Amino acid sequence: MRFWTIIALILVLSALGLTYEIAAGRVLAPYFGTSLLTWTAVIAVVLAGFSVGSAWGGFIAERERATAASNVRTALVATAVLMALSPTLLAVIHGSGARGTGGMLVTVVLTFFPASVAVTLPSPFLAKLAVEARPGREGSSLGIVLSAGSVGAIFGAILAGFVTLPLIGSTATFAGCGTVALICLLFIRGSKAGDPPGGIIAGAVAFIAVTGIWGGSTCMYESGLSCIHVTEERGEVRMYSDRTLQAAEPLDGNGDLALSYTRWLWARMDADLGPAPSVLFIGGGGYTLPTKLLQSRPAAQAVAVEIDPLITRVVQRNLPNAAAMIERAGYKLTRAGPDVDARLGIVHADGRVYLNETDRRFDAAVLDAFSSGSVPAHLVTIETVERLREITDGPVYVNLIDRPDGPLARGVYAILGATYPFVVVEQGPVGATGRANILLAASHTPLETLDTGLDGYAPTAISPARAFTDDRGWVGHR
Repeated sequence: MRFWTIIALILVLSALGLTYEIAAGRVLAPYFGTSLLTWTAVIAVVLAGFSVGSAWGGFIAERERATAASNVRTALVATAVLMALSPTLLAVIHGSGARGTGGMLVTVVLTFFPASVAVTLPSPFLAKLAVEARPGREGSSLGIVLSAGSVGAIFGAILAGFVTLPLIGSTATFAGCGTVALICLLFIRGSKAGDPPGGIIAGAVAFIAVTGIWGGSTCMYESGLSCIHVTEERGEVRMYSDRTLQAAEPLDGNGDLALSYTRWLWARMDADLGPAPSVLFIGGGGYTLPTKLLQSRPAAQAVAVEIDPLITRVVQRNLPNAAAMIERAGYKLTRAGPDVDARLGIVHADGRVYLNETDRRFDAAVLDAFSSGSVPAHLVTIETVERLREITDGPVYVNLIDRPDGPLARGVYAILGATYPFVVVEQGPVGATGRANILLAASHTPLETLDTGLDGYAPTAISPARAFTDDRGWVGHR
């Protein structure tokens, strides 16, 4: 095998490993959310697999060349099948009852560790061939091998995050990884005695075709940020992102708010705000609250910051009341943000980035941004709320999902208490997961006491805690 062919294989396999790692974090989100804990688990488990694969592959590389090549070919077939199988295996393990941090760790190990071992196993054999291909130039050959591994990893990460996951989705990305592993077989010759039988290779090709082409996506709509499903249930059209309910509208089109927490927030906003408020919404979701505001107050303006453009497209296609308001308001986008004359401005950007860059002022702000089942960590820090206070003249409203008096609620309550003199907090009914919507309103002036006890919401006590900061923040639900 030629030296540069070997280097190309090393680069491709390194790219394959990193594409798989990024895709693993994405496909895990609908089942266990996206948080520091889930990404830490994925990275640690996949790197552990790489380490075991490299060590095992080193012993294989010391075998007679034809035998070693056959073992490597077998590893590539295993890589193809295991990578393509990952989404199905993940669903099966979750369906068997794996929950919580412990269940997430077990799921990650069982789903992603074997393929991580298999994809790395050929590398020592290829590195040995590369060094032997240039006698007397072992040092530079080894350096090129290491460089190819790094370049491949960079390429794989970019490919997953910017190309395959946003464009073709996670299921097809895993199938594509399996296909690439099988293509690598064409460049490595083993002994006929040690090679995987042709029937097994043919079966692997068929399996990957089924999972990638006919297996379907794990999501109804998918981007690199969101896995979205839209359903009709209980007289409502509901939008779920990573299996967390994000928005809903009544099917009868009466314009009422369908979710109880949005009714609570609107009751507060309706009492606290004047006839022509300008309100910032961090998190577009289903755009139901901005829609209610603009329908109820013809002179109001709203700016909604939504990180994922797919969310907006899904709302326009499936939530008729919000879609009609988006069309009627005629929102405009410019490089600097929404047109100041538009009643509804939609900004497709990270909420924290918008806060850092905007020069607009608002009468109130609503923080209702979720990544899977939790608020992104960088949006619940004291620095974020201090910036909100600088650009917002009136109250700030926050929606959380947490256990009663849970760590997220305590941290955010501490932030608001350190930033505003008046804070109101109420909790909704506890769901089957043991968590509830916890809603907070913070203001420079006393807030009117409302009879907002509808839907089971009531004032709740929050224990003292340390406020989250950019340096030491929220890590996700355990």
